[in-house]
Amino acid sequence: MAFHTPQEIAKYTVDAGVRKAYMAVPNMLVLGFLAGAFIALGFLLDIRTVGNLPEEWGSFASFLGGAVFPVGLILVLVAGAELLTGNMMALPLAWLSKKIPFSLVLRNWFWIALSNFVGAVFVAYFFGHVVGLTETGPFLEKTVSIAEHKLNEAFLQSFISAIGCNWLVALAVWLAYGSEDIGGKILGIWFPIMAFVTIGFQHIVANMFVIPAAIFAGYFSWLDFLGNFVPVFLGNAVGGSLFVGGAYWFVYIRPTRQEKGKANVARRQLPLEK
Repeated sequence: MAFHTPQEIAKYTVDAGVRKAYMAVPNMLVLGFLAGAFIALGFLLDIRTVGNLPEEWGSFASFLGGAVFPVGLILVLVAGAELLTGNMMALPLAWLSKKIPFSLVLRNWFWIALSNFVGAVFVAYFFGHVVGLTETGPFLEKTVSIAEHKLNEAFLQSFISAIGCNWLVALAVWLAYGSEDIGGKILGIWFPIMAFVTIGFQHIVANMFVIPAAIFAGYFSWLDFLGNFVPVFLGNAVGGSLFVGGAYWFVYIRPTRQEKGKANVARRQLPLEK
């Protein structure tokens, strides 16, 4: 199972961030829609898996939901799509490496956030509401319970929870970039995503599905959704850009004084051309 070193992953991620930054808007809209729908389908699978499990199962039910949820990010990274939380790591790393201007980071985040929202709400409305997959029996109770838990967290709680979430999600993307085969990518994705879902951290695109699904069922309001969106967006941005992108830029991309000194010594030791 071939894989790359962390230094090689860092360089690959910078290149990926540059490609994402210069992507045409129509392409971002299509791939962003797909990513939002893929993550929503993963969450829908989670709800349909654990919705009618006995309460006595306790946290093991959360683990089972976390075990199936990663199908969303597997589809994003293997089939191809553009997910906001992954881009919150890749584009800042490219910007810190001075490969792109910050305006392109914001441009990408705007269009990908918008299209992720459309894709997630599409699944929430048509599959959750029209088909009724989130509005019948225990599945409605589970959907409303999850949404209520996310909405009841204070601003600071949601913000910090979102940092933890995208620390793990961005690491899942990082590990997937480190593998050269599909099996390795799936394993690299599965463990961190399973962890964030089982723990219960807040993910902006996942929330774009479950909270609207509860709204379509007659619970909560779009103003409630907005109140959750802001701290979770900010926390996910910090988790991806600082705790993963920034940390690995500092270690593997940023030229250190020691490295510069070694390079200068090496240049002085080169023989002069005659």
